[in-house]
Amino acid sequence: MLTNPWLYLVLFALVIVVVLAAIATKLLMQLKQQTQAQQQQADAQQLALAQHDKKIINSVIIIVRAMKEEQCDFAEGCWRLSVLLDSLKLSEALNKQFPAIFEFYNGIKHMPILKERKALDKKTRMKLDFERMKLEAELADDIRRDIELLHQYANERAHILTANSSD
Repeated sequence: MLTNPWLYLVLFALVIVVVLAAIATKLLMQLKQQTQAQQQQADAQQLALAQHDKKIINSVIIIVRAMKEEQCDFAEGCWRLSVLLDSLKLSEALNKQFPAIFEFYNGIKHMPILKERKALDKKTRMKLDFERMKLEAELADDIRRDIELLHQYANERAHILTANSSD
C-alpha cells in the first residue's frame, strides 16, 4: 500500500493532469471558435467579392449588347469594358482573353475626353480622331470577335455568380 507521501504525490499529479486537460480543452474550444470566425469572415468577404463582380458583369453585358447593336461605338465601349474588367475581383488575365479590347483601350486612353477634349484646338482633335479611327479600323474584326467571346463569358459568369449567391 502507498504511504502517505506517495498518496499525496499521486493525488497532486492527478490534479495537475486534470487541470492541464481542462486548460487544453478550453484552448481547443477557443481555437475552434476562432477558426469558425475566420471561416465566416472569409465566406462573407467572398460573398462581397461575388456581389461586386455580379454587378460589374451585369454592366459588361449591357455594354457588350450595346456595342453589338451599334448603340455604343468601339472607343467608348472598349474604354468602359477595360475599366470594368480590370475591376473584377474574382477573375484574372482578362486582358489576355480579350486582347483586342484592351489593345484598343491602351491605344486611346491617353486621349482627352469631355471638357479636356473640347478645350483642344480643331486640328489636334482631328488628329486624335484620325488616330482613333485608324486604330479602330485595324482592330475592328478582332474587337468584334472579343465582344462575342466576352458576351458569352459574361453570361456564363453571371449565371455562376447567381447560382453561387443562392447557395
